[in-house]
Amino acid sequence: MASWKTAVPFIALLASALAAPALAQSAPPPGALRVLVNPGDSSEQSRYALYSAWKAAVEQALRKHVPNVHVSLSNDATADLGSTRAGMHDAFVGPAHVVGSAVRYGYKPVLGIGKPVQAVLVAPKDSEIGSLEQAKGKRLGLPLQDSVVTYLVRGEVNAANTTIKRHFASVYDTRYQDALLPCLQVRRCDVVAVEKGVFDRWVAAGEPVKAIMQSRPVPGLSLAIKDGAKPGVEPLQAALADAPQFAALLRGENAQPVAHKADDFKYVATLGYFTPRTLPGATVVDAKSVAQLLQSGATYVDTRTDAEFKAGHVPGAVLVPYVEKSAKDADFDATLDKFDLAKLGTDKNAELVFACNGAECWKSFKATQAALKAGYRKVYWFRGGFPEWRSSGMKFDGAAAQ
Repeated sequence: MASWKTAVPFIALLASALAAPALAQSAPPPGALRVLVNPGDSSEQSRYALYSAWKAAVEQALRKHVPNVHVSLSNDATADLGSTRAGMHDAFVGPAHVVGSAVRYGYKPVLGIGKPVQAVLVAPKDSEIGSLEQAKGKRLGLPLQDSVVTYLVRGEVNAANTTIKRHFASVYDTRYQDALLPCLQVRRCDVVAVEKGVFDRWVAAGEPVKAIMQSRPVPGLSLAIKDGAKPGVEPLQAALADAPQFAALLRGENAQPVAHKADDFKYVATLGYFTPRTLPGATVVDAKSVAQLLQSGATYVDTRTDAEFKAGHVPGAVLVPYVEKSAKDADFDATLDKFDLAKLGTDKNAELVFACNGAECWKSFKATQAALKAGYRKVYWFRGGFPEWRSSGMKFDGAAAQ
């Protein structure tokens, strides 16, 4: 078995190699169809190769339909989930939770790789742990919090009426799933979560591990395009299916193409990270109430990123980004995050409306709590955020409004 000491330098080297292509990416030319590709985290050693294959396939498929195509690489599913809600790209290629979020916010599934993904909780073969319940109080190893694996596991744990923080004694996070095998081997982790494909590979290699829980399967890497964007779903689907580069991609993944429907993403799109419906101390408001509050002089505090704000925002909104590192659940550790309370002003009786990118965006939930703890008394939480404002037909500013 590979040792922890040999695995870590390799993973660090790999991370540096994968970061280099992202740094070299250029800005999209005006009018270009913007495609974001997140290759997921199941094939660490071929991540950039998988991105390159999708890039070539998408460019080839769109060549006859769109004069300019700009494809960019993403290593950050956290940012991608926000981008789907803000509509910052014309098309997304990504894991099921990213595409599922896009489908919820006005994108149409086009085509995907027929390799369903399942999350598996894995323990050493000689462990007494045999179920999620028996893993209570144990040490858990996870990919990063917006990995599709973590997304699925969090949903299964929530379904068991608990949270990751409550159920497990500690959580060890790592960027790459294969780094979780050494965590089991050196007994730093009692159980770890990986894709079933990774678990199957470990078993085939003779590793003494066992699965103690499996999630429902969700679609593999897929492409979705914004509703109304050219060339549209059917022409793009046909062009991609005929593209030799896509055929080569399928051969490399040993898979068949799948023409997904929106319902295929329903499970994953409603799983995992939804914020609570109430927030003690704050008033939860909808778009109509927000409009009335703004007319009476309230301040709309947008807690999203600068890029999301520039893409579209409520007129008169004040950007105060909530830099989020903590887990997306009610037990979050606010000390891991950054939020500039000074930008809220000194008047603790000022009416403040906090918002971000919809019910599954936790930034405004956390910022609202920070404001309440700081002594602000008239605090409103716009849980639906900018997506609800836009879908309600309200006017908004930013690039998407042009």
